[in-house]
Amino acid sequence: MRGSVIENVKVVRGDVCDQPLLERTLGEYEIDTVIHLAAQTIVGIANRNPSSTFESNIKGTWTLLEACRRSPQVRQVVIASSDKAYGDQEQLPYDEQTPLQGRHPYDVSKSCADLITHAYAVTYKLPVAITRCGNFYGGGDLNWNRIVPGTIRSILRGQPPVIRSDGDYIRDYFYVKDGAAAYMLLAEALAARPELRGEAFNFSNELQITVRELVDRILLLMNSELVPEIRNEATNEIRRQYLCAEKARTCLNWSPVYNLDAGLKETIDWYRQFFSVESLYD
Repeated sequence: MRGSVIENVKVVRGDVCDQPLLERTLGEYEIDTVIHLAAQTIVGIANRNPSSTFESNIKGTWTLLEACRRSPQVRQVVIASSDKAYGDQEQLPYDEQTPLQGRHPYDVSKSCADLITHAYAVTYKLPVAITRCGNFYGGGDLNWNRIVPGTIRSILRGQPPVIRSDGDYIRDYFYVKDGAAAYMLLAEALAARPELRGEAFNFSNELQITVRELVDRILLLMNSELVPEIRNEATNEIRRQYLCAEKARTCLNWSPVYNLDAGLKETIDWYRQFFSVESLYD
């Protein structure tokens, strides 16, 4: 299935900070819709190596926006920001009026990219809108430091899943298929409604769930009696994060298709198949 899809995709390899390459790509392939997903996405890596995170997430964003500004065929641009752009807030849930005040490297990179995007919308009238989503999960994520794929892999191997924090950090988990549909919906809405230029939208299941509760949910769905190993090693991370998606519901008539259990079941099935196929080549 994955192989058949990629056959219909034109792949251009390069650096998101390479503006001439981006401009040439947009022009040669006559791109009219851009969805910007390129980023360094791991909080731990950002803490250890902030400069590469700032390079990818901040410079990469302004480079892409400038390439779009200089490409007259581009008609709509969707920039993926994050709930992390809001930083640590006393008042929750975050709505789109919450100030962007990241304090740690990853959060700051998303706050900056978000603000730069708004500047291009206001100053240059670039037809761009912003998504701020919760923590994505779903099949295809092979970064085992993330809680969902890491937990599923550990359980499939008969090993206790690892929780880096104390387990009480609250997050807002969002299934990747709902995320992809939200990006497409926003791009289509932006094409039809120019007044959405510069607007930001939260997309979320509006959950308040701790990391430990998420791991316990996965253990239950996988019929496992393993006990998580809680390491309490997390640093420079926001303790409580969850979103309000009322604006997307009312303005875009949007709602998620998957609840947490449905998304986790599909995700678990994907990794079961992935490791089953992988074992054939061991």
